Amino acid sequence: MDAFEGVSAITQSAKLMEWAYCLGGTLLAIAACAMARDNDSRLASLALLAAQVDFEEPGELSLFIDESQVNFLDDLMWEQEYLTTRQMAGAFEMLRSYGLIWSYLVRSYLLGKRREMTDLMAWNADATRMPYRMHSEYLRGLFLNNDLAAGRYQVDGRSIALTDLQIPVFAVGTERDHVSPWRPVYKVHLLTDTEITFVLTSGGHNAGIISEPGHPRRYYKVTTHRATDYYLTPETWEARAPRREGSWWLACGSLGLPLGPRYGLLRPPLGAIEYGYPMLEAAPGRYVLIP
Repeated sequence: MDAFEGVSAITQSAKLMEWAYCLGGTLLAIAACAMARDNDSRLASLALLAAQVDFEEPGELSLFIDESQVNFLDDLMWEQEYLTTRQMAGAFEMLRSYGLIWSYLVRSYLLGKRREMTDLMAWNADATRMPYRMHSEYLRGLFLNNDLAAGRYQVDGRSIALTDLQIPVFAVGTERDHVSPWRPVYKVHLLTDTEITFVLTSGGHNAGIISEPGHPRRYYKVTTHRATDYYLTPETWEARAPRREGSWWLACGSLGLPLGPRYGLLRPPLGAIEYGYPMLEAAPGRYVLIP
């Protein structure tokens, strides 16, 4: 909520269009439900990129998440106070061991060929430590118990419900997502009673989202489901939605969503001293220097 306050002050906007990716999308959905419950009307729309709000089918990550595994992680994080970046990355590497472990070892160790660094590889390598309490509650409350979808999740001691959302939702799933499979992402249709624009795009969890115009062989499907429309199963929706060539980012422009400086949106200046938010230091910030 501090972030909402800061963004509202810096942009001087009464309404915010919020975007979030993966776990951030789940957390943003939780915040949006709490705001709806409390009659906080600052959100104009919600964009959830490869983000689940229902964890009944969590995909291949379920191989690493059961009661005994979460107990083990709890003990580990209790001693460390967080899950390290190396431990976190290990789980995702195991999901795609051929591409992220074996082919890398063959190329770099056996053949001595170093892959040239790309923007996406550098971004993906910027891993994050997971704080103990946050990670433990996330795994238990969402993955194991599915409390958010069931209406049991609490914020400030009171339950929230996805059905309270009355703002438009823009949801994106990717065809080859090992972290947030697109069919569970599509379940936002079942759990809300609002207008939903759903995009299914080619690619996986990272490259499917970071998919700016200009990449070859990219395509997507997109439709808008009004609150009064009948529900379609994921399979029926996939069969009926027309395929479009190119980057799904182009769909954002037709919906009036921001695309960034290269595509017509000017970024506001960083910080706002007059509103109590001075810029702390130059990007990317000192945290990247912490080993």
